[in-house]
Amino acid sequence: MDHRRTKLPFVTKEQLDRICAEYPTPFHLYDERGIRENARRLLKAFSWNKGFKEFFAVKATPTPAILKILHEEGCGVDCSSIIELKMSEQCGFSGSEIMFSSNDTQAREFAYCTKLGGTINFDDYTHIAYYEKNVGPLPETVCCRYNPGGDFLVTNDIMDTPGDAKYGMTYDQLCDAFHYMQTKGVKRFGIHAFLASNVLADEYYPMLARVMFDLAVRLKRDTGIAVSFVNLSGGIGVPYKPKDRPCNIDVIGEGVRRAYAETLVPEGMDNVAIYTELGRFMLAPYGVLVAHAQHEKHIYKEYIGLDACCADLMRPAMYGAYHHITVAGKEDAPLDHLYDVTGSLCENNDKFAVDRALPKIDIGDIVVIHDTGAHGHAMGYNYNGKLRSAEILLCEDGSTRMIRRAETEEDYFATTKDFF
Repeated sequence: MDHRRTKLPFVTKEQLDRICAEYPTPFHLYDERGIRENARRLLKAFSWNKGFKEFFAVKATPTPAILKILHEEGCGVDCSSIIELKMSEQCGFSGSEIMFSSNDTQAREFAYCTKLGGTINFDDYTHIAYYEKNVGPLPETVCCRYNPGGDFLVTNDIMDTPGDAKYGMTYDQLCDAFHYMQTKGVKRFGIHAFLASNVLADEYYPMLARVMFDLAVRLKRDTGIAVSFVNLSGGIGVPYKPKDRPCNIDVIGEGVRRAYAETLVPEGMDNVAIYTELGRFMLAPYGVLVAHAQHEKHIYKEYIGLDACCADLMRPAMYGAYHHITVAGKEDAPLDHLYDVTGSLCENNDKFAVDRALPKIDIGDIVVIHDTGAHGHAMGYNYNGKLRSAEILLCEDGSTRMIRRAETEEDYFATTKDFF
């Protein structure tokens, strides 16, 4: 089998022609059906745990229409800033549906999470005293972020060496935090850790679960405090490359269940709730960046220039991330041309692909860049005066809806209009 042929977008050439006739490119397009079905698969895979909850990582796709879909499917949210908290509030999330995992956090952000009744995930021991001084008495439910140090699992250059990461507390700090907060009236404790990013191995999450379950047992023995929930955070990967094998969420869920049964249950901790905090896994495959080929260049290499740029999708420029590319209508054409696919930003790293084998691309062709549903539009910016692109939802019934309009020149100048 030619693996290059097996990765196709969720939208056809005929659909794209119709959508592009209504909305100018570039834009990010999301698949509502795929999002809902994936959320249901996750919930089913962890349904063995009565307290299970997915807290979608808002930073991955801070788009209200998407958040509302996930809310309808029973998900909560994990926020990392006051704006994400306010957006989640506007989308109907409240109370225990909200986790707040931040670092170097401002008092007003802690205070806003408390106002909403969300669960604060303390990143550092010193933040506890900071909270008390600047916000007030500690909430009855808290979470603490753990950093085991050392190396965990080498998979990429984003994260996998906890000892070099700025996040979380040491074990001794966790013990001190639990002891102290219990004296201050905290009644319900949770633990959280993020140890690796975009891991495609099904054994990763069960391995992480064992680390966290062992931690929960150790904390109970050393502090006398039984945790109420374990947040396994994110890290489950998606198959960006055609040859990548997608994770099997049923296998992952069963692996975590076995770790739970073998680690927590014998300690009488069979009422611990499991939380996840997935972003990429929840949404990346269900979004694409749609653009048109507008220029070609023939010098030392062959270039195709799109009407999108890395301000629309930063990952390839930021750390060389691979995103598959489909030329709409040419899915079965020979991959007999070698292109650098670029944008118009005045930076040489503004390339969606380098030396990529693709079919011949003609000016006006629709180019689809895959797996942008998470950390795609969210990471956009205005360098070179580039305006943020629109977001479009492909609804379950086949219709489309604009869920975020493209920025305008008026938007760009609005924050400086008083200085002209």
